[in-house]
Amino acid sequence: MSSEHDAIFTQLVERALALHARNFNCAQCVACTLAPLVEASEDSTFRLMEGFGSGMGCKSETCGALSGAVAIMGAANSYGPANPTSKQDTYELAAECVRRFRDIHKATECRTIRGTDQPGPLPICDDCITDCVRIGAEIIFERQAKSE
Repeated sequence: MSSEHDAIFTQLVERALALHARNFNCAQCVACTLAPLVEASEDSTFRLMEGFGSGMGCKSETCGALSGAVAIMGAANSYGPANPTSKQDTYELAAECVRRFRDIHKATECRTIRGTDQPGPLPICDDCITDCVRIGAEIIFERQAKSE
């Protein structure tokens, strides 16, 4: 990635962490930060991601930050309901998010990454948010570069 992208990544991460400080959950932080890159509504994105915090409804399942990045892959790639033929490509983008995240954190389950089933933010949550914003943005930029 270019130094221009590095500056953008820094701005995106700062925004995501500021949202986390405002009590957005991990999924909302990532998805709302990346939403403008795919022309998605921040309000709708916030509402859709609300149940994904603390590992899906505070159940410590799939990391909320990762869920936010995967959701944005759909917004980036889907042709919409009039042409439901983009699923396979979207699955590939989602799988790439998961692969890159797992390479860093060695797991995708919130309880495993955090080391606890207890809900609520921990310092590792900011790391997951940071990594998912970067991963999501990288994939979006890579996709855009291929289509140019």
